[in-house]
Amino acid sequence: MKVINSEYKKRNMKIWNEVAPRYHKRWASVNKGPFQSTKKLIELMKINEKNLVLDVACGTGVVTKQIQKKVGKSGQVVGIDTSTTAIKIAKKENKKNKNLDFLNADAENFSFSKKFDIVTCQYALFFFPNAQKALKNIKNNLKKSGSIGISVHGSNENVPFFSSILDSATKYIPDYIPPGTPNLDRFGTKSALKIEVRKAGFSNIVTKEFIFKYSPGKFEDYWKNYIKYIAKPLKEKLNALEYSKRKEFKNSVKEKTLQYTKRNGDIIFPWQVLILTAKNN
Repeated sequence: MKVINSEYKKRNMKIWNEVAPRYHKRWASVNKGPFQSTKKLIELMKINEKNLVLDVACGTGVVTKQIQKKVGKSGQVVGIDTSTTAIKIAKKENKKNKNLDFLNADAENFSFSKKFDIVTCQYALFFFPNAQKALKNIKNNLKKSGSIGISVHGSNENVPFFSSILDSATKYIPDYIPPGTPNLDRFGTKSALKIEVRKAGFSNIVTKEFIFKYSPGKFEDYWKNYIKYIAKPLKEKLNALEYSKRKEFKNSVKEKTLQYTKRNGDIIFPWQVLILTAKNN
């Protein structure tokens, strides 16, 4: 199991190092679709001035940057991520903020000399191969009565932006999802997320559901952006498809998007997001 987890982490890190600049440009730097959750997460955490806050799997620093505005000059914010490229972008974007640090660290293994008042983690828990180890490590780095805030995408059927392509992709490309990849849908319900966090020893757990809307434009925009933004290993698998199969794949995706397509051709997807808050009592 450790070998599989290690291989998955290496592969995932390589992918994130490749896609981080595109991810930042397309998603993290804009307040659209699922990233409307950033504001909601920060509101729910009730961050105050002087707080010491850790943002786990911070990526290019979208949440971290907003937290910094809340802690004021007397607080401190640290963002950690395994992707060296993402951390470089985060540092570049926030070089003027002196009370904001970014470090390369693994959620399962980080350790700091001071304990944090608050820990946040947006859209990452499902990527961790050993979510329990990561959550227990977070708990160990939280002060007593400290708070954790976690955002995750909802279940597969409630995030059609992903499922419209993924369901077809796995049909036409059987090894589209490499062996050893954790089930990214496993915390997509309130009960599953709550059970996982409670198991790690947290209490006072509250989970809220939000449905955001996101339009990727018309179908051709959605498809072209999928081709443009996917990671290199997936692009290679897609390019290896015969022309007829690739056409079938595209038509299959289009069929799934029809129920979300308006008369003018624009697709408007609902996007379920779950935000959990809990205490380290």
